[in-house]
Amino acid sequence: MKLQLALDLVDIPQAIELIKEVEGSIDIVELGTPVINQEGLKAVREVKEAFPHLEVLADVKIMDAAAYEVGNAAAAGADIITILAQAEDSSIKGAVEEAKKLGKKILVDMIAVKDIETRAAELDVLGADYICVHTGYDLQAEGKDSFADLRTIKTVVKNAKTAIAGGIKLETLPEVIEAQPDLIIVGGGITGKDDKQSEAAKIKALMNESVTV
Repeated sequence: MKLQLALDLVDIPQAIELIKEVEGSIDIVELGTPVINQEGLKAVREVKEAFPHLEVLADVKIMDAAAYEVGNAAAAGADIITILAQAEDSSIKGAVEEAKKLGKKILVDMIAVKDIETRAAELDVLGADYICVHTGYDLQAEGKDSFADLRTIKTVVKNAKTAIAGGIKLETLPEVIEAQPDLIIVGGGITGKDDKQSEAAKIKALMNESVTV
């Protein structure tokens, strides 16, 4: 079970300072869509250069021209690249093929998908490395969580790993761990704390504890 730190509302220097605080507790650092929209793939390049030992995820949320977009993100240093589950099957297939060719991984983001079970089964066949249940900011504000969707996905996938994102923090972590995703994505649950290093360490410790039980 890996811990991914999601960085959304930062610039490149802020991202690097923040990662320095928590790098001992995280496995993957995510450059979120807002960061990449603002800074471009330069953000991915600079973070990977600063932290070569960490996996870097570029949350580019590809919808079209998938192989081309994967190639660009990979060239910038991304280890994992995101595509939207709503994309055409041919786009998903193109992203997966290009990523495999380059030794990278594809995370498919299930945000806004209505029929979670059917689409997850299709994505599994298409070769997704990760399928991510994602409750976006707007739905989080309405009180929605992703636990039920994650459990649904886990009943249908045979090859892909599962990930969960959206409003996860230390207090809700036991319920997340119970659903046994392969990847837990935490943003504000770490970045919003005064002592980020301590919070990340507590989250990682709880995750490790669950593996040894």
